[in-house]
Amino acid sequence: MKRSQLLEQLPSQFFASLVTKVNKAVNEGRDVINLGQGNPDQPTPEHIISALHSSSLNPTSHRYSPFRGTKRFKEAVSEFYHSEYGVELDPEKELAILFGGKAGLVELPLCLCDPGDTILVPDPGYPDYLSGISLSRTKPYMLPLLEKNGFLPDYDLIPNDVSEASKILFLNYPNNPTGATATSEFFEKTVEFATQNDIVVCHDFAYGAFGFDGKKPLSFLQTPGAKECGIEIYTLSKTYNMAGWRVGFAVGNAEIIETINLLQDHLYVSLFPAIQDAATEALLGSQQCVAELLAIYEKRRNVFIDGCKSLGWDVTAPQGSFFAWLPVPEGFTSQSFADYLLENVNIAVAPGNGFGEHGEGYIRVGLLTDESQLSEAVHRLQKLEIF
Repeated sequence: MKRSQLLEQLPSQFFASLVTKVNKAVNEGRDVINLGQGNPDQPTPEHIISALHSSSLNPTSHRYSPFRGTKRFKEAVSEFYHSEYGVELDPEKELAILFGGKAGLVELPLCLCDPGDTILVPDPGYPDYLSGISLSRTKPYMLPLLEKNGFLPDYDLIPNDVSEASKILFLNYPNNPTGATATSEFFEKTVEFATQNDIVVCHDFAYGAFGFDGKKPLSFLQTPGAKECGIEIYTLSKTYNMAGWRVGFAVGNAEIIETINLLQDHLYVSLFPAIQDAATEALLGSQQCVAELLAIYEKRRNVFIDGCKSLGWDVTAPQGSFFAWLPVPEGFTSQSFADYLLENVNIAVAPGNGFGEHGEGYIRVGLLTDESQLSEAVHRLQKLEIF
């Protein structure tokens, strides 16, 4: 059977090859410390699971959900954004419920772009931004995220003809893979740039709950004028360890939100109502579980980064997310160093070039295993004597 041209031109899944290598090593009986993954390792909090259980016993939950989600969940999102960020949202017009954040990121180019349009994409960045670009037959223009600029794009370096042709700008802070965070000044520049060039900003706020050293990450929608030019996509996957539940939402500009809802009207009949009820409990219930999770990630960060520094490795601690972005030693590429670690000390990491051209020279480490494993990883790195 011949596949469509649309499927044939999809980008290859970068993480698939990494998983294959790790699985091969594990199947050989090797004791692999997997720091290459981005899958939260903690369980979903009990009060959220209890809400799912209770709702699933209600026969009305077994019926079709309203197309654009339950009123209760949408109001919960509005209340959450007001309490967390001071942002006012109309739950009926400025909110689209998503099957996880990734769905919205892939859907947006299909909603707003025609084939041949240009989309601005961070490099390094989340690989699946390119999936929506491929499906919409649009063109990416890569924005270098450089360490000297705090891993923030420099809009002054974008040629005028590219800015004028661009329809969407993807941003992601706290950032995957670099762990960088955005400043209010940067978001203000973003609103100015987007407004001047009639560009829609899509801020991927997947790691919004995780800012270290007492600094809470900013929502893009807190910026004056942000709602006039963009949206923000939030997922419960990371904040509440609900990655497998596939629930998130897009909030912001009403016209943009309507395009997402319209497309999804033709794709889905919204989420299982019991999941929406559980998500409501997550957003409106006690946030102590979030504070505890942040403390876990920050402690893991400190154990691992301090350990790496003790080896003489010149690394910088991430400001947010649950990733560390580390420069590879001299004489290695991103891929060769990742392969070297797996082969010699059974440590799996993600090579930076998998996140874009400007990811070359780095590896990404996920802080998604316990402190004893991270300490063991440092012990194994010490044996290499290469730092």
